[in-house]
Amino acid sequence: MPTRYWLVDPDDITDVSRLEAAGGVNAAEREVDPAELDAAHAAYAAERDKQIPLTHNGPRPYGGVAGTRRGVKCLHAHYANWLVGNADPVGQWVAERIGSSTATPVSPEVTP
Repeated sequence: MPTRYWLVDPDDITDVSRLEAAGGVNAAEREVDPAELDAAHAAYAAERDKQIPLTHNGPRPYGGVAGTRRGVKCLHAHYANWLVGNADPVGQWVAERIGSSTATPVSPEVTP
């Protein structure tokens, strides 16, 4: 599974689901800077891939946020990525639209 972060708060899940159902994926793709989105996908993939042992011979996850290489696939995944403190323009876009009480994302805890 390429997804690193999941929303678990029921209110967040409901709010983001409503935004998606109202056409949020397409709106985010129109409104977010494509270069910033590409950078978020690349950073997400690099962070995930860094955790895979060099000796791993099995299948490897692919893509960036929500497993996609380009564009927006899942607002939930982008918002979760933003909440842990990663630069994610779609996650920030979601936070602004759902009126997130999290004014700034939390700092991620780094585990070796």
